[in-house]
Amino acid sequence: MSVPRRIKSISEFHKLRNLPEPEHPLVSVVDYRLIQHDSSYDWDSLILDFYSISLKRMSNAKIRYGQQVYDFDEGVLFFMAPNQVFSITKSSDAAMQHAGWLLLFHPDFLWNTSLAKAIKKYDFFDYAVNEALFLSAKEESTLNGIIQNIEQEYQTNIDKFSQPIIISQIETLLNYADRFYQRQFITRQVSNHQILDRLERLLADYFDDGDLMHKGLPTVKYISDSLHVSPTYLRNLLQLLTGQSTQWHIHHKVIEIAKEQLSTTDRSVSEIAYNLGFEHPQSFSKLFKSKTNLTPLAFRASFNGWS
Repeated sequence: MSVPRRIKSISEFHKLRNLPEPEHPLVSVVDYRLIQHDSSYDWDSLILDFYSISLKRMSNAKIRYGQQVYDFDEGVLFFMAPNQVFSITKSSDAAMQHAGWLLLFHPDFLWNTSLAKAIKKYDFFDYAVNEALFLSAKEESTLNGIIQNIEQEYQTNIDKFSQPIIISQIETLLNYADRFYQRQFITRQVSNHQILDRLERLLADYFDDGDLMHKGLPTVKYISDSLHVSPTYLRNLLQLLTGQSTQWHIHHKVIEIAKEQLSTTDRSVSEIAYNLGFEHPQSFSKLFKSKTNLTPLAFRASFNGWS
C-alpha cells in the first residue's frame, strides 16, 4: 500500500474528485453519483483534515479502513474524524457505482460553537468501518431531510445565521445517529451476545495460559484487537449489554480468579499477584480492595472463618 495522501481542505477534496468548487469553503454536501475516480492514481489511501459523514452504497468496490475491509453494496452510515486513514479499491474490473451522500465539514467551521467540544462525545467517530450504522428506510429518510436542510442553507445567501443553523442541523444528525446506534445495539442482540461470549472465552483462555508473569494483564487494546472490534465500539456494546466497561470485565476476571486462589490455596498474596500478571503486589492488593472492600488477607481470613 502506498503512502496515504493528505487532503487539507474541502476545496482540495472537490478538485481531487473532479467536482465543482464547493459553495462554502468549510462545509459541503456531495452527491456520490457525481464523484469520479481517476484510475491513474498512484495511491489508494487518504487522510482528511476534516470530518466526514457518509451514507454510501457502492458496487464493485470495497473500503479499507485501518485493518478492516468492508463491502458497501448495502447502504450504511459511517463517520470519520480528521486524521483517520481510509482507502477505496475496486473489487473487479467493472466500474464502481456510487449512491448516497457525503457530508464534509472542517473543524474551523465548529470554532467558537458548542459543537466544537460536544462532537467529542459522539463515540462513533472512533468506530471501524465494520461497525458502521445500518439504517432502516425511515431512519435514512430522516437523515436525508437533514442533509437537504444543510445543503439548502449554504446554497442561499450566507449571513450571520447560516453557521448556527447549519451547526444545529449537524448536531441534530449526530443525535439521531446516536439514537439509531442504540437501536442497532439492541436489534443485533445475537451478534452482540456472540461478542460477549467470545470476550468471556478470550479472558478465560488468557488467564488459563499460565504465563501471566511474563505477559502481564490483558489490555483493552489487546481484547478489542482479538475480538476484531474497535475499543470504543466494544466499550459501548458492553455498557449496553452488561452496564460495565471492558476494563471492568478484565478486572472482574482477575478478582474472580484471585478469590478462588485465596480461598483454596496457601499461596502468598505476592505469589498470587505475580501469577495474575501484576508487576507489583501492591497494585493487586489495591485493585482487590477497591472491588471487594477487603484486602486479600482479610478476604482469606473471612473466608476461612466462614468455612
